[in-house]
Amino acid sequence: MSNKGLVLGVYQGDNEDVVLTRATKGFNSTKADLTNLINVSGLAAKAKTGACRVFYGVDPEYSAVAVVCLGKQDAGYNEQEELNEARENVRVAVASAMKKITESGVKSVHIEPCGDAEAAAEAATMVLDIYDDLMTGDKRKKAPTVFCYTAHCQDAASVEASWQRGVILAEGQNLARRLKEAPANVMTPTKFCQIAQETAGKIPGISVSVHDKAWAEAKGMGCFLSVARGSDEPLRFLEVTYSGGKQGDAPFALVGKGITFDTGGISLKGPPKMDEMRADMGGGACTLASIYTAARLQLPINIKAFVPLTENMPSAHATKPGDVFTSMSGKTVQVDNTDAEGRLVLCDALTYAQTFQPSGIIDMATLTGAMGVALGSAATGVYSNSRALFDIIHKAGTQTGDRMWRMPLFNHYTASMTDAPLADLNNLSSVKPAGGSCTAAAFLREFVTHDKWMHLDIAGVMMNKSEVSYIPKGMSGRPTRTIVEFLNLLSKQQ
Repeated sequence: MSNKGLVLGVYQGDNEDVVLTRATKGFNSTKADLTNLINVSGLAAKAKTGACRVFYGVDPEYSAVAVVCLGKQDAGYNEQEELNEARENVRVAVASAMKKITESGVKSVHIEPCGDAEAAAEAATMVLDIYDDLMTGDKRKKAPTVFCYTAHCQDAASVEASWQRGVILAEGQNLARRLKEAPANVMTPTKFCQIAQETAGKIPGISVSVHDKAWAEAKGMGCFLSVARGSDEPLRFLEVTYSGGKQGDAPFALVGKGITFDTGGISLKGPPKMDEMRADMGGGACTLASIYTAARLQLPINIKAFVPLTENMPSAHATKPGDVFTSMSGKTVQVDNTDAEGRLVLCDALTYAQTFQPSGIIDMATLTGAMGVALGSAATGVYSNSRALFDIIHKAGTQTGDRMWRMPLFNHYTASMTDAPLADLNNLSSVKPAGGSCTAAAFLREFVTHDKWMHLDIAGVMMNKSEVSYIPKGMSGRPTRTIVEFLNLLSKQQ
């Protein structure tokens, strides 16, 4: 018996029945009669998105055949959910089928396009990608190899191309997930940069530069340096350049917070769940993954990525509450809470990024717990001084299933960050904890002179418990695919 699995789709019918996709019709007519099995199994009567049945012995080529419901055939954009439901249904369905069919022990799985080969490939590539690099023996499980089933397709080459694009997008998000998931004693600033060189650095059109403490001192990055004072791990500043657009075109800048472990510093965090702070470099992970994926897709756009990397640790050398530092911009900052360190490394990175006169800027950071309280894991909070830029990223999120929600960037919040008795700015709001994510964004805006800037607070989407069925439990890698789609849409406007 073959050790291959096959995933086929059906749509939810109107009268406790199902509608077969083109691939399922073709398979059913030439090799096996699935219709009766689908009815007898109860799938037709209970056909909802992700409902799945696995059949055995129906075909000599495939030891297991999974049939999964793709939802309604006429699904499209859901205005209330701000989501392309057709694409999301495919992701949910394929993930469900993959989980079911791998229980049979198959070594490879062939998945039909399900109406959207890219979305199908995304789910298939992400759902079983588990970070088990540090496990041994039986705790490490090899996921089956996945292929696109193009039999019965009208244009197999086009479907395969769409599938491969989905694989690349998912592999980009998996890179971000793995960077975030790795323990902090493994994923140091130095190791992060090494991985950047081994992944992005090998893609045509990309160059990678790694800067050290002396470089940061020469640039006057006093706020970034202030965070690194408490750690024995050397800081690094990662700079990645992708030249995919026209020579001379201004690059789009991506800036990511790269705190590889955050204890809070002298303003020490409580012990519960502190281990999760290994992923406080999530903004940096998504930044690297995004430029890496954009280059693999050969997007016609120039991009520069900037990631300030350090730990935030308590020690005899660590920053003390009340200390004042001078940022690269020349503005001084009073540090009243050393656990509000993300904005300190970002402010210098943003200043440096603007020296390249980019066409626009996105910064990403697991910046505030307040964002998790505000939005949970449903969407990334976006602060922007450009409606046009937000509209593009919002559209991108509707297609990727990783949504964006605009938050207020009112002057109202700025006043609480400029209320500093010893410096130009305070890193702690004078009205804390009210509007914690909003005041953090207001702080960053003080270092942005560009009129096309977005700050993404990704703290709420840092982890996945069970909210997104096609992403394994743990660090999510969100919103990597949305950033790549944003860059794709932006490149088409240039």
